[in-house]
Amino acid sequence: MSASSPVEDCLFCRIVAGEVPAEVVHRGDTTLAFRDVNPQAPTHVLVVPQAHHADAAALAQDDPATLARLVDAAREVAAAEGLDDGYRLVFNTGAQAGQTVFHVHLHLLGGRDLGWPPG
Repeated sequence: MSASSPVEDCLFCRIVAGEVPAEVVHRGDTTLAFRDVNPQAPTHVLVVPQAHHADAAALAQDDPATLARLVDAAREVAAAEGLDDGYRLVFNTGAQAGQTVFHVHLHLLGGRDLGWPPG
């Protein structure tokens, strides 16, 4: 199964298309990174594929190369943000895990001590 077309009512598809404003911090050929509007750390950036995939599992099945590109884009953003002491990458997959926008997105969190276990 290949990447699907943009989904009309998907917030992140609309951000990728430029229909909804976002503070974009990185744009790649297949990825987009922008600041989370409800940050949970001093640095909280969402990295999304430009093509719509519902969650990380769907992306891994449909387009594993883009999954790798998300992580690489997060690495680039972390370096640009000065997160030399470390950062956390998180995928929430499914409503029970806290996913609220069903367009796969990788959370990049940093800029403070991040305890374990998380929430």
